[in-house]
Amino acid sequence: MEILGLVKRYGSATAVNGLDLRLESGHTLALLGPNGAGKTTTVEACEGFRRPDAGTVRVLGIDPYSGPRAHADLTARIGVMLQDGGIYPAGRPREVLRLQAALYANPLDPDALLDLLGIAHVANRPFRRLSGGEQQRLSLALALIGRPELVFLDEPTAGLDPHARHTVWDILRDLRTAGVSILLTTHLLDEAEELADHVVIIDRGSVLAAGSPQELTAVSGTSGPGGAGSASGAGEVRFRAPSGLPIDALQTALPEGCTVTEAPSGHYRITGAVDPQALATVTSWCASRGVMPQDLIVDRRSLEDVFLDLTGRQVRP
Repeated sequence: MEILGLVKRYGSATAVNGLDLRLESGHTLALLGPNGAGKTTTVEACEGFRRPDAGTVRVLGIDPYSGPRAHADLTARIGVMLQDGGIYPAGRPREVLRLQAALYANPLDPDALLDLLGIAHVANRPFRRLSGGEQQRLSLALALIGRPELVFLDEPTAGLDPHARHTVWDILRDLRTAGVSILLTTHLLDEAEELADHVVIIDRGSVLAAGSPQELTAVSGTSGPGGAGSASGAGEVRFRAPSGLPIDALQTALPEGCTVTEAPSGHYRITGAVDPQALATVTSWCASRGVMPQDLIVDRRSLEDVFLDLTGRQVRP
């Protein structure tokens, strides 16, 4: 899937502003952003529901807007999971899945899918009587029933308990291993960090950063869309030791971009590009002074830290 220069406006408001996006076959891409960032509009353009004002969209090599036949060919090869809605309230999971399966040439077995997702025990219960997590898993089943080559997942584990959440994660990993491409939108940053091969963070319709979770958490900022900036802020080492140690000497020994502080007295903190070499430098420096560091803790920068730094830490409407 490839998007080049996507622009979509609603009146005077620009929802997507020249967005570029590429999803490799058999990979998982997490599209992240605050509310109103343009995620839904971007996904709807890929699914053929929003015609772009400018730019090109190719999904499995198909232009979703080149005509009814192309759109029909595309919908037979993709799966779409809605966050909510789209299922008749009185519909029962088994009958809903069997009806959906009848629309595809080579569907998965509905009963096997119900069992895989842990909702076989409610297969004959009306949709409106399912719990939020059960409804969510049925929505995922509907997206997967047609053996899609590409699946669009919107908050796939919202409302799930930890056990069910990890079950869904395992299913998504198996899909990727089988060569299925996944475009994931989620507000659960640990989920994106756990599942995604590639992460794109957008805001106000433009890309703020892109890369693997490891690449994004190894830098503190970007030098443009997808570009890496300073390595400072990648993590930190904290420990306790006698106060007044000559931290200037440790600062000199550490890689460029690391910062050493003592605050409060006897509590030391090293921030920056914390890697095995930096940690070895810290422990070696302590050993050379006969100091045993107490409560040594190594923290790395999380994807949530990157997201909040890029999009702002204030509450967004």
